[in-house]
Amino acid sequence: MGFQRPSYTVGSRHTLRLPEGTEGRRLDRVLAELVPELSRSHWKELFEAGLVTVQGAVCERPSTEVVAGAQVEFTVAERAKHRTEAPDPAQLVVLYEDDALVVIDKPPSVLAHPTDTRSGATISDLAVARYGPLPTLQGDDRPGIVHRLDAGTSGVMVLARTTVAFEHLMNQFRAREVHKTYRALVYGAPRFDTGWIDAPLERDSGDSSRMVVARPGEGREAQTYYVVEQRFRGLALVAAQPKTGRTHQIRVHLTHAGMPLVGDKLYRRKGGPSLRLPADAPVPPRQCLHAAEIRFVHPSTGEPVHFSAPLAADFAQMLAWTQRELA
Repeated sequence: MGFQRPSYTVGSRHTLRLPEGTEGRRLDRVLAELVPELSRSHWKELFEAGLVTVQGAVCERPSTEVVAGAQVEFTVAERAKHRTEAPDPAQLVVLYEDDALVVIDKPPSVLAHPTDTRSGATISDLAVARYGPLPTLQGDDRPGIVHRLDAGTSGVMVLARTTVAFEHLMNQFRAREVHKTYRALVYGAPRFDTGWIDAPLERDSGDSSRMVVARPGEGREAQTYYVVEQRFRGLALVAAQPKTGRTHQIRVHLTHAGMPLVGDKLYRRKGGPSLRLPADAPVPPRQCLHAAEIRFVHPSTGEPVHFSAPLAADFAQMLAWTQRELA
């Protein structure tokens, strides 16, 4: 079955060693990278509750500098903040379902799972409301969530209904046997019709909400293959196939390659795009990025399966405008 990450359920206690190369960094940032199942805001709550120890001593300061090799122990506690909004399962757009898994079309306005910075029902909330308890191998606040899409990214997403299916799907993701295709509307005129971007990523030390291309020899490996599907005056429609699954990977890689995404406020380049779109252009209030297709082996049947989702309405409207006005 391969390596299994521990389950960070409420009340569980865990021990880890801080790796080499993390010396001098903030402890909460390093822990959030080592245990991505817990957000930095969740880590802050654990520190404040005295549930994190370093070398046996309680540590209440998230900003404590890391000492490589130090032993950290922590207990997962329930989140301090809870939403009261009742999820409406009818909001879940189901493309396929069976006893093992569910494939949905995620709207761009819905989060995959709860965070402290955004309110409203999430995909995990909606799924539980519709299907009942789901496996929580990625954390109690992420029932059924095998993989995530950014808050502003729309498209096809897979949820697991059983622990066996969850583990099977996670193993496929870890082995890079899941094939995903995204479509992105980008600024610029790509030099080549196809390209391979091999650029390790790391979290921006000055802004934890952003990822950046790492310096040589640092960061986590990340590769993206892309194909230019359509060219317009100043814009292009690109199909991107990530070979790894890093946070914000496609957005950072395409921007790094001179193709920032239309509507992406987080990764806008300084000075803005070279093409200034007219005021009547229906630019979505989020990045024009859509998870169009996914292929994997069904955990129950062992057969390859393929699912796709049509462009979200706002992306489709922007693409139609581009095809009409910038052809």
